[in-house]
Amino acid sequence: MSESVSSEALRVLGVLIEKELSTPDYYPMTVNGIVNGCNQKSNRHPVVDYGEITVLKALDDLFSHRMAGHASVAGSRSEKYRHAAAQRFDLDTQGLAIMASLILRGPQTVGELRSHTSRMATFESMEEVADTLDSLSEREEPLVARAGRQAGQKGIRFCHLLADESVDEPYPEEDSVEDAPSSDGGLEDIRERLDKLEAEFEAFRKQFE
Repeated sequence: MSESVSSEALRVLGVLIEKELSTPDYYPMTVNGIVNGCNQKSNRHPVVDYGEITVLKALDDLFSHRMAGHASVAGSRSEKYRHAAAQRFDLDTQGLAIMASLILRGPQTVGELRSHTSRMATFESMEEVADTLDSLSEREEPLVARAGRQAGQKGIRFCHLLADESVDEPYPEEDSVEDAPSSDGGLEDIRERLDKLEAEFEAFRKQFE
């Protein structure tokens, strides 16, 4: 992106998207609700400890980048806020879910993204996640890119590009996003072992026919 957003603003944006997609009854959100969402100990990396002032400054940052706005809610005494990421970046539910997960959890593999977005969007397969990552990375202004592999992990990780985060250990151009599902989590190794076990069992069964 040409305009970078603060890490605090991104955390707030991620929380707003996550809340809309996973628990829409509690969206739009009050400042207090956003504070609690930002400081959540689970499903967050890194864990933070924001106060109201930090969140309000973050909201101002999002307003200036047209990523959030005020929300009018009938009967509500507290001011509430909504994100505008769908309109700002022309994102569907799947794209929003992936961006929220990358913002809130950091770089992830295709398999991790499918698992971590399950409460926000439906992906029928790992290939569908990879297709969404393709569409996000092939834009005129890409929203995601590859990141380095984590130690001991086979799958290629992806990170968002809404801030000046480093993308370490770049991969050759011939490696494509579509390759990720087959390498992620050693799924091919598991399939091969299952096929071998099935063949061995079939041979054993035929001995008694």
